[in-house]
Amino acid sequence: MCGLTGILPRSGSKGSLPGILDRMTASLVHRGPDASGAWYDESAGIALGHRRLSILDLSEAGAQPMHSRCGRFVTAFNGEIYNHLELRERLAAEGMAPQWRGHSDTETLLAAIAAWGLDATLERSSGMFAIALWDRERRRLSLARDRMGEKPLYWGWAGEDIVFASELKALRAHPQCSSAMSHAAVQEFIGFSYVPAPLSILEGVFKLEPGTIVDFGETPPAAPPRAPLRPGESHGTVTVRRYWDLGSVVDHGLRAPLTDRNEALDTLEATLRDAVSRQMLSDVPLGAFLSGGIDSSLITALMQSVSSAPVRSFTIGFEQQEFNEAPHAAAVAAHLGTDHTELTVTDADARAVIPLLPDMYDEPFADSSQIPTHLVCKAARAHVTVALSGDGGDELFGGYNRYLWGPRLWSRIALMPPVVRRALGGTIEHAPQRLWDFAGALAGVNRPAEKALKLGRRLGQANSPDAFYRSLLTEWNGTRLTRFDPQASALPVDDPVPAGLAGDFAGRMMLRDMRGYLPDDILCKVDRAAMAVSLETRVPFLDPDVIALSARWPTDWKLHGGEAKWPLRQILFRHVPRSLIERPKAGFAIPIGHWLRGPLREWAEDLLQADRLAADGLIDPVPVRAAWHAHLSGKADWTPALWSILMLQAWRDRWT
Repeated sequence: MCGLTGILPRSGSKGSLPGILDRMTASLVHRGPDASGAWYDESAGIALGHRRLSILDLSEAGAQPMHSRCGRFVTAFNGEIYNHLELRERLAAEGMAPQWRGHSDTETLLAAIAAWGLDATLERSSGMFAIALWDRERRRLSLARDRMGEKPLYWGWAGEDIVFASELKALRAHPQCSSAMSHAAVQEFIGFSYVPAPLSILEGVFKLEPGTIVDFGETPPAAPPRAPLRPGESHGTVTVRRYWDLGSVVDHGLRAPLTDRNEALDTLEATLRDAVSRQMLSDVPLGAFLSGGIDSSLITALMQSVSSAPVRSFTIGFEQQEFNEAPHAAAVAAHLGTDHTELTVTDADARAVIPLLPDMYDEPFADSSQIPTHLVCKAARAHVTVALSGDGGDELFGGYNRYLWGPRLWSRIALMPPVVRRALGGTIEHAPQRLWDFAGALAGVNRPAEKALKLGRRLGQANSPDAFYRSLLTEWNGTRLTRFDPQASALPVDDPVPAGLAGDFAGRMMLRDMRGYLPDDILCKVDRAAMAVSLETRVPFLDPDVIALSARWPTDWKLHGGEAKWPLRQILFRHVPRSLIERPKAGFAIPIGHWLRGPLREWAEDLLQADRLAADGLIDPVPVRAAWHAHLSGKADWTPALWSILMLQAWRDRWT
């Protein structure tokens, strides 16, 4: 795992490139503390920088930027190619293998590109990556990102220069990088609590979407496009294209559904075990996150099944038992026989992370589980350099509760006139929090007031199932917070959904979560939280073979008998007793809402002052202040919505 950056200058800044690149590269030291590298082509002006976290081939043979054996290609590469040894065998069988200098996957990648080309190499590669590739023969720069967006890659303009990097802070080190906020990004962030690709928080800078490549021909335009480029679009000599399409994979799976459930379970377990085994390849200590939930427990169990020694597993515990999953993780670890480490953190430990978040995430990001995620990464990094996680299981196999109750609820509210929906929503929204707490205790539901308020705000807003799904993901639903035209800031329309999902609301939600929520929230959260402490994380559920197989599982099998993630449960119960797993889904939560009424109140009040909210004409303070007072009074739980505004304000304090 590493950090990359670079500059493709358009005009007369070539003489200053080394100094600028050094500053950009140095800003990524946390992503690669083991070594730093830089390469320049003075004739073309291209500059590549790299910070290295050594995982495979710890010798100088793995140093970057790296040249292909033929001398044509130069790359700065962030990530891992898990099947790189298989690619070496394939190159040898075709008589196209070079004389290897070492055993790094970067060297394999370059040899494969020299033999097969970039697109074919990426199609044959199983891994997570962000790649900057310079073709010296064609004088062409290409940037590529992995299929599901595990590794970040930003690109855009700094003055007239093309710049790119693993994180925004590297681009900010360029003296001409814009500090202007994208209104479209602010609009989307306030809704979703993250900035969705291809937007970034900065004007003229974009996130490369998962599964895509952006190519830069000679003399790129001097200024960015007015709107982010989507695959198939171009701006002068800059073009974006897909090399892999999730929708096509899902469509293919729908056309070849599995028909024998028991056989399907066996195939899924074998496929997952193979993915886990591939991702355990490492020249440095490796472990696993273990929360005691279904996904992390299954990944840890499969790791232990292919390991000759106890797997290192890690969890954190919290003082408040409502949020403490550590005893469940310890029970699973004991059953599996892992070498388990549990770190109990105090509320003060968790709150101490909050001032670090604007630097850690570079742009506004408001999934509050970012805090415990960083803490468990920090705990693991004291012992290992690589950790496998269970992320992706929810999106691929139906783990979120909305997949179960969303279709049922929509089928009922769709029959109600809008006026009735709005009245019901208002009743739910204004019910006292203590009522929902009491009902939640009876029903065994975690954070019932938060969930009830979220539902109440959405009932009157949606006029279709897909609009209803979007409302389930958004905060401040139906409230106009920004002082600019939201329609002028809207993202392009969603990518097409396969025809086979037309009558499958839950299946459409899963696909859209895989396209948006998974890469832009979940994977972003884990990448930044882990790389802040130089920890590499790997996600076996996002192996291409697992994704393709999940697409063949019918939705009603994934949600069989009203059980979320039914296939993963059945496989896990082959390794861990059901009694250690069966309990309500808790998530990775901390008591932010309580803290906002207590130890964080002064900090929040300062950030939510009306004049600070209204600075730059960005936010209308009236609805924010109303929500803040309602939250403080205990009449309603506005935690997620308020956290998004607080993270925006904290980011503005740090970066603007």
